[in-house]
Parts: sequence; C-alpha cells; structure tokens
Amino acid sequence: MKEYIIAVDELDNEIGKIEKMEAHHKGVLHRAFSILVFNSKKQLLLQKRNIKKYHSPGLWTNTCCSHPRYGEKLEEAIYRRLKEEMGFTCELKEIFSFIYKVELEKDLFENEFDHVFIGKYDGEIIANEDEVDAFKWADISEIKNDIFNKPELYTYWFKCLINRTENMLKDVL
Repeated sequence: MKEYIIAVDELDNEIGKIEKMEAHHKGVLHRAFSILVFNSKKQLLLQKRNIKKYHSPGLWTNTCCSHPRYGEKLEEAIYRRLKEEMGFTCELKEIFSFIYKVELEKDLFENEFDHVFIGKYDGEIIANEDEVDAFKWADISEIKNDIFNKPELYTYWFKCLINRTENMLKDVL
C-alpha cells in the first residue's frame, strides 16, 4: 500500500502530497521529524534501524524518526510513530527544526524539513522488531566519541542533529 507524505517548501509550508518512495527517489523536500528521548540519567535512547529498512539499514540513530502522513498533523504523527517503533509514548516538545539533503544508497535521497522533538522516559521499551534491530541508552559524550571514531555506523541525519542538539539540551534536561 502506498504511503503519502507532505511535500513542503523551504519555510515548511505544505505544497501537496507525494508518495513516500517517489519523494525519496526524486529528492523532493518533505516534512519529517526526529525524536530524542532521554532517561533520568540524561542518557539518550538510540535505536539500530532494522537491517531490512529501505535505506540506512542497520545504522544507529535517534530514538525515532519518520514522516507525518498526508492529512496528519505533526503533533499526532510524533506520538503515533514513537508508539509504533518503540512501544511507548511520553510528552514531547519541539526544540528546533532544520533542512538537510543527502544522497543515500540505492539512488535514494533524503531531503527533509526535520522537526526535532525531545522527551523524557524511564519505563519499559517494547521495540517493534520490523523497525528496530536493537536499542540502547547512552551518554551524549559517548555517542559523539563513537560517531567521531566510527561515523559509518550512524545515520546521516542523526550526525547532523546531535551536534546541533547538545547545546540546547543543557536548557531542557
């Protein structure tokens, strides 16, 4: 079944719907979100993307990321997708947004207006095995050190947002 997402301009104004795979093949700018969930020890919950994902398989990334569906509000999509991928929900707050574009494997492109959300959670995690191969809690300093030494193990967008996030976290955690 085809999934339609929201094509946007550089100011995040909706310009129409586009089928998700078409957006990734043509590199059309579209709305996306990334979620960073921290525990009470200020550790970030990372997920390792399922090896069968259509792009960036088997790479470590932020807690959850996806796209709102066409006709779905961003505020609804973040909670839906966090529950679908990681098996829980928590209060989420948007901390910034940014645009990134990168060519991936298999002639695919990410061209996203990415809204970044942060949350806190200490409960049980029931990761969806179709989406997530593994997950772990890690300190930001540990993550940044690992990215420096082994950048090929992490998604492109996560490497972009983790550097922008660190300074903001001091105010919100």
